[in-house]
Amino acid sequence: MDEDTERIVEVTLENLQKNGFAAFYVPSKEEALRKVLAIIPADAKVGVGGSVTIREIGLVEALDKRGNHLVDHWRIGLSSEEARDARHNQPVSDIFLSSSNAVTMDGKLVNADGTGNRVAAMIFGPRKVIIVVGVNKIVTDVDEGLKRIRNVASPMNAKRLGSKSPCALTGTCAEDRCEVPWRLCHVIVIIERRPSETDTTVVLVGESLGY
Repeated sequence: MDEDTERIVEVTLENLQKNGFAAFYVPSKEEALRKVLAIIPADAKVGVGGSVTIREIGLVEALDKRGNHLVDHWRIGLSSEEARDARHNQPVSDIFLSSSNAVTMDGKLVNADGTGNRVAAMIFGPRKVIIVVGVNKIVTDVDEGLKRIRNVASPMNAKRLGSKSPCALTGTCAEDRCEVPWRLCHVIVIIERRPSETDTTVVLVGESLGY
């Protein structure tokens, strides 16, 4: 990392910790995988949110290989009903894994969701939540986080899903024209401080990860 990025990470970590989160920095996705595996007990039931980042670091495969009970609605072969059941069961897992669409330098988490299951589990339900975030998702403040969601994260996710929403077609948000039922921004949540009954760990990774 260059000096500017190091300073941004240092400030972000300090403010996440001030806001009650356990927060760590690791330089690579390999280190992130080792860090998170060390936190999760081998017998834990683990809910996996809709996150490209979690899968990019190899965490789902590693937990599956280790024998953890995974509640993963992205698992290949699930019917729509089985995927819905998985979403319902994620908030009652021992541990919930996700990323964040944006992390602000003043220590807040900014997220958008289509169904709300991911952000719901990030707030309340699991005893522990682990959020893995690449440095590409650090922004100055909530306003910049919302801009990042609308003009980076949502268009990329919409394209991945084959959506025909305006942002998937143009690469930028057109909220005033986005009337499709499958839009990804039905729910926007700003977590300003660690939820009082949820043990939340944020792992910042010195690489560009996810959307």
